[in-house]
Amino acid sequence: MPPGNGTFVTEFILLGLTDQPDLQLPLFFLFLGMHVVTVLGNLGLIILIVLNSHLHTPMYFFLFNLSFTDLCYSSVFTPKMLVNFISKKNIISYMGCMTQLYFFSFFIISEIYILTSMAYDRYVAICKPLLYNIVMSPKVCSSLMLGSYLMAFSGAMAHTGCMLRLTFCDANIINHYFCDVHPLLQLSCTSTYVNELVVFIVVGINIIVPSLTIFISYGLILTNILHIRSMEGRSKAFSTCSSHIIAVSLFFGSCTFMYLKPSSVGSLDERKISSLFYTNVVAMMNPLIYSLRNKDVKIALQRNLSRRLL
Repeated sequence: MPPGNGTFVTEFILLGLTDQPDLQLPLFFLFLGMHVVTVLGNLGLIILIVLNSHLHTPMYFFLFNLSFTDLCYSSVFTPKMLVNFISKKNIISYMGCMTQLYFFSFFIISEIYILTSMAYDRYVAICKPLLYNIVMSPKVCSSLMLGSYLMAFSGAMAHTGCMLRLTFCDANIINHYFCDVHPLLQLSCTSTYVNELVVFIVVGINIIVPSLTIFISYGLILTNILHIRSMEGRSKAFSTCSSHIIAVSLFFGSCTFMYLKPSSVGSLDERKISSLFYTNVVAMMNPLIYSLRNKDVKIALQRNLSRRLL
């Protein structure tokens, strides 16, 4: 079956991060190392949460889903990117490109709403501690995750569906290291107005609404913290939120730079650099910033290591 009506391109060529031969091998080992850390970190955190019953709480339920999402979306494009560093011609089929776009969109939107759910969880834990077990019941947590994945499904379908309607005539060189929306739009030989509008609406909703939710949650958290009299209590509350704030700022900042600008504004090289943050750096950092500074995770890790050694 042909890719679509009037579509002549059957494969695309990915230019990758750089066209300088001397940088290909160093970049290969750099991103291979980052991917290994990402996989081991997120997979290790997932296994740790599953094996330790005292981590079966709302906070770690969301962290489990965050690690699962990071593991999946980093694996959508990183293996292909690594192969491209050491191969002469970096080809991806039309359907392979659309599949990559769909799963990338799905997992990145999922991450946005998981981070939002985590902010709400922190708000309830700090501002309404006596009602925490009632407000953050298993049913509520499951509903939040189901809503996250439904929003991701609808957003990914909108992006991919609109991309499938475009015609690609002769140009098939993607100035990126994976099949992203804006580089593909620049290759189309038909009008991309509808696609640009859909990108602005879908990404706007999936960034602005969660951002406002997170902003309001932390505004209420900050107000509550300022009413805590003891310095120890304030320090503990800030410590609970600091890791999440860092991850959210890095992730939402790079996403906003990438997608809330028209494709004609800013160079694709700038977009490549920005995309590295939320596709590689954030996925690698999340298990580190959420585990190394977390006492419960450290204790669980020590217990499991002790059992293995004994």
